[in-house]
Amino acid sequence: MTIAQISLSPLPASPNVDPATFPKDFGRVVTGFDPANPQKDQIIDALYRVGAQLHALRPSANSSAPGPPLPRPQAHTEAAAFDPEATSYGHGNNETGKQDKSVLHPDLKTIPHQPEVQLIGNGVVPGDHEGLSSHPHHKTFHKTVVSDEEDAAGVTRFYRWHIDAALYKLSPPKVTTLYAVKVPEGEQQTLRYDDGSGDEIKLPRGSTVFACGENTFNILPPPLKSLAVRTKVRYAPHPYVWMAGAKAQSTGLGLESDGTEIPLSELPDWTEDNVKVLPMLWKNPVTGRLALQVHPCAAMALEIAPLPEGAEREGALFPDGGKVTDLKEVRELLKTIQRPGIDPKFVFCADWREGDLVLFHNRGLLHSVTGALRDDELRMFHQCNLAASSDPVGPTEEDVKQYA
Repeated sequence: MTIAQISLSPLPASPNVDPATFPKDFGRVVTGFDPANPQKDQIIDALYRVGAQLHALRPSANSSAPGPPLPRPQAHTEAAAFDPEATSYGHGNNETGKQDKSVLHPDLKTIPHQPEVQLIGNGVVPGDHEGLSSHPHHKTFHKTVVSDEEDAAGVTRFYRWHIDAALYKLSPPKVTTLYAVKVPEGEQQTLRYDDGSGDEIKLPRGSTVFACGENTFNILPPPLKSLAVRTKVRYAPHPYVWMAGAKAQSTGLGLESDGTEIPLSELPDWTEDNVKVLPMLWKNPVTGRLALQVHPCAAMALEIAPLPEGAEREGALFPDGGKVTDLKEVRELLKTIQRPGIDPKFVFCADWREGDLVLFHNRGLLHSVTGALRDDELRMFHQCNLAASSDPVGPTEEDVKQYA
């Protein structure tokens, strides 16, 4: 069988980004993609080696024509190509529906005959799909919210910046696929940060937004790079149940520290050996570049190694290493490290069209849903990510010496 060659072209930048500073290899539009004969080797190489962290796969370069209907198993096929040993959904097959206290419970619905694929979106879905009652909205998760009048006028926020990962027992997926079955139409909305910065973004209705982990690390000043390269993040057991009583900051980048997390003693059964302690920086398996990858809402503690012998101590943070276990301090440090990476000039806002199949490097990007949708608006996506066969690799000894 002859596999057709795909064509890669730069992914058009969002109007809000600064072309001078936005990562030049952030994404590609992949044309010539054939769902029946996926060119997996070419796509895998592009996602890792070219540095393009996000792909929009389309059958042709025609920007107005919808793509062909994609069989539901195809989302699984594309994700599995990156990790053939991965066998289950990133949160476990049929698990999200069982944890009714989890913050993920309302937002995901498993496709019955393809348990690795989830239905996400808004509205009652016709035909053979099961519907979701509502689009994830910041009013259900944030401590402060926009007014009803602003909401009706199209003011929105980042819902929750995150990595697709269970962060307990299972390893973070390498790649996530998103297939746009039905996309809402309408005027652009205004996304506000509401953190005192005055930052806001005009973006498409129901946009998914992405921030590059490599860029977030690269723009840090030396003392924070030194801290990041020496730090591991301890995640809460069953983190999405643990955070169920908490509320998010207005940027969706972490939780407020009000002491409302569910006590560890009241969580579903858990064991210490299944708790995830992952490096703050994750290494690209092909290029070796480091991406700052932390799920800020799920982080419970930071474990910091001391500076290596011979490193400059003046101005260094935690030169002797240590553990940060106070949740407020953990969140303040993560905000200092991660907030610059979601500045409007660095955020890519996906302008979805029906038939788009997007693959993104889940170990190199953070993402969030946005949008305030009416009850009668239909937004329907198939999402697939597979719990990886191994954990992410962190910085090498040479990396630590370089940045510490």
